[in-house]
Amino acid sequence: MVATSMKQKMLEMLNGQEGQFVSGQKISEELGCSRTAIWKHISELRKEGYEVEAVQKKGYRITSTPNHITANEVKLGLNTKHLGQNIVYQESVTSTQEIAHRLAYDDVPEGTIVTAEEQTAGKGRLGRNWHSPKTNGIWVSLILRPKIPPQQAPQLTLLAAVGVVKAIQKETGVLAEIKWPNDVLVNGKKVVGILTELQAESDQIKSVIIGMGINVNTSAAEFPDDIKEKATSLRIEAGKELNRASLLRRILEETETLYEEYLQNGFQVVKLLWESYAVSLGKHIKARTLTGVKEGIARGITNDGVLLLEDDTGEIHQIYSADIEIC
Repeated sequence: MVATSMKQKMLEMLNGQEGQFVSGQKISEELGCSRTAIWKHISELRKEGYEVEAVQKKGYRITSTPNHITANEVKLGLNTKHLGQNIVYQESVTSTQEIAHRLAYDDVPEGTIVTAEEQTAGKGRLGRNWHSPKTNGIWVSLILRPKIPPQQAPQLTLLAAVGVVKAIQKETGVLAEIKWPNDVLVNGKKVVGILTELQAESDQIKSVIIGMGINVNTSAAEFPDDIKEKATSLRIEAGKELNRASLLRRILEETETLYEEYLQNGFQVVKLLWESYAVSLGKHIKARTLTGVKEGIARGITNDGVLLLEDDTGEIHQIYSADIEIC
């Protein structure tokens, strides 16, 4: 468990009072710090965008919190054992995946996440870019170290997709669906992309790095012309601005619950949940692979997360990697 900073403890105290004042004396006694240190941390919180009211003989209270995904904001009320307990935050990065790869090599704790307000070179599947505008979305990479064979790693992409869909529904009321292997859709438009990358030897996983790009508060006008017909945001679909840190906390909590179930009991529960959210099952699809295009009915997924496609002759094809188009 990563040690909690004095500023974080103070933030938790103030936030836990739900708008009521907390005296400087109480903060000093509980945290074992001086009034000067309290004022220093209050000033730092204000610089981060918190509105903190200070009234003589009453103390301090938070009147407004920023819509950021800093470590302070994400950890405030986070109910996980591992996921998100260690957070590396930078305001602007080329890619959270790049930073997460470096951290994974340095043996950071499992569950470490990398978050940023902006990615200047966000990564998608097949070398594509991911549009990652400042302060609008959740751009995060999660480091896991499961003791599973490398060939089972694709299961974790599907697990993450289920965690995201469950979190979106609980946090926003928006009903999302999954398009194999890594897209989350709302009303047929992409709202989340998931990218899973490995650090592994031939028979052993060192780490799995799951990157998520989530369009949270992006307006329709902010999407580039080449994707605006295919992309949407949770703000557009929910009809209101959303708190990104709250949504990210929910994603981490839902994903950890699924991950613990997966490690203990295998892929079957995740598989059933994934199929219940899948948009393409039973539908006619085109699967564009590196070797050509296959068409047929999507019948389900294997226990390794491989898509099963039945062509017009009744033959079942296993699709390991492809772009899927629903016909």
